[in-house]
Amino acid sequence: MKRSEINRKIGEAKNFFGEMKFHLPPWGSWAPEEWRRHGEDLTAIIENGLGWDLTDFGSGAFDQTGLLLFTIRNGGAAGDHKTYAEKIMIVEEGQVTPMHFHWSKMEDIINRGGGNLMIRLHPSNAHEEIADHDFGVSLDGILKSFRSGEVVRLEPGESITLYPGLYHSFWGEPDKGKVLVGEVSAVNDDHSDNRFLKEVGRFPEIEEDEAPLHLLVGDYASFL
Repeated sequence: MKRSEINRKIGEAKNFFGEMKFHLPPWGSWAPEEWRRHGEDLTAIIENGLGWDLTDFGSGAFDQTGLLLFTIRNGGAAGDHKTYAEKIMIVEEGQVTPMHFHWSKMEDIINRGGGNLMIRLHPSNAHEEIADHDFGVSLDGILKSFRSGEVVRLEPGESITLYPGLYHSFWGEPDKGKVLVGEVSAVNDDHSDNRFLKEVGRFPEIEEDEAPLHLLVGDYASFL
């Protein structure tokens, strides 16, 4: 992806967060040079991968296959005893996050507002392939049964609990507007806990055609 496209998408995301009255932590608005000026210990932010995260999953077509996230809190750094994580995401109409599951992370996906979130679900088998048996998941604390491949619609305020090994792919329902999506989960590890059904690139390769507006989590190692 070009840095100019990433900057534009982050600018649009900030506007949408504003419309939805969702506020990021203060460092979420820091420009790259501000990170270097701060003398505080930023270890938890950097090591736990907090902040802006945007990917096209190697598709080269972010609007069709992509996701914008901001990780607000997460555990995992040395001396950090957090066992939980929280993200806020923006899912565009028809914009697909590819089919995947997590080996260890359990998560709640919450429609925080905007349009409707569509989620296709498949159980997996011992070989990490899609299975065809029925399964149960919790929707806002109510256990419901689904068939493999069934699509769940989450309207604003609704949520679903996704357990480890449950394949899921999601997108915004067309003609309903972009979706503000929350995630509350166990500690998040995007480097080793994502099992995509088809191989994808989790973090984008960036063409630096202009200076970054804000740093992505993948930028910390090279910019700080």
